[in-house]
Amino acid sequence: MQQTLAPALTSAWIDAWNDGDVAAFEQVVTDDYVRISRSTGKSQTLDAIREDISAIRAAFPDLTTRIDSVVEDGDQAVIFWTSAGTHTEPFLGVPATGRRVETRGCNHVLLADGRIQREEVTWDSSELLHALGVRHLSDAAPHTGDVVVDDLSGEPDPEIMKTFNRQFVTGVTVVTTRDGEAPKGLAVNAYASVSLEPPLVMVCVQKTSSTYPALFAGTHLGINILGTGQRDTVATFASKAADKFADIAWHEGPNGSPLIDGSPACIEAEIRERFQAKTHTVFICRVRHAEVSEASPIVYKAGRFFDSDDLQQL
Repeated sequence: MQQTLAPALTSAWIDAWNDGDVAAFEQVVTDDYVRISRSTGKSQTLDAIREDISAIRAAFPDLTTRIDSVVEDGDQAVIFWTSAGTHTEPFLGVPATGRRVETRGCNHVLLADGRIQREEVTWDSSELLHALGVRHLSDAAPHTGDVVVDDLSGEPDPEIMKTFNRQFVTGVTVVTTRDGEAPKGLAVNAYASVSLEPPLVMVCVQKTSSTYPALFAGTHLGINILGTGQRDTVATFASKAADKFADIAWHEGPNGSPLIDGSPACIEAEIRERFQAKTHTVFICRVRHAEVSEASPIVYKAGRFFDSDDLQQL
């Protein structure tokens, strides 16, 4: 169909996203304007859109948007667009990655008296995270088989949850990465094997950890299962020491991840997915290298450590 959408509308739309000129966009929408995400069903008013634009432009200062095509039919139109920018500042809890990303979408626009009254959008701000290799668990659709996170309203007493978690017996791992040439790492017991074919594992890391930014920006990570002879190593990586590797013997995996000498087992894995789960990020990784020794792993329960060699078989 012939493109006849008023140039002032598309120009204001571009000015808002390219230059942050939200005032220009405000001039071409109706008083009851609403924007709806087709992926989540979430609706937003102009005030929320203004905040979205500011947040996205702050995280992607060089963001540029172009209109690829416009198809119009009476008081309706569909705008197809492409945006690109470099992630240089934190965005939705994700530290800057320095990556340049490109996303595409389309807006189904309903016009009233020459102004935009309603937009149905096939894209929302989480799509930028998808382009960075991140997904929000809370955005996952139930029919996809992904885990859906509750909104946490009416949660149980935190002390009860702590008591519940203490009853779970785990091993102890140190998850490692590189920050430039410097090795980084932290103690993690939220580790699990996902599958053997393909060999996938997962670790869950708190965003406040000093290792988190380097870990998020990395392409690979190391997972070291600590042993009964590494109690001091556990204490070191559970601490806030500035250089946790100062007195630790280690070697590099094939892709540079620090692997701790003397550990019962070590793997190096490629980071494939980064799922955002409120205060933590779940890293889904494909194993690329593995080492196993005869050392015995240490066991953790209720804030105490145990020698796995003394366990009695039931």
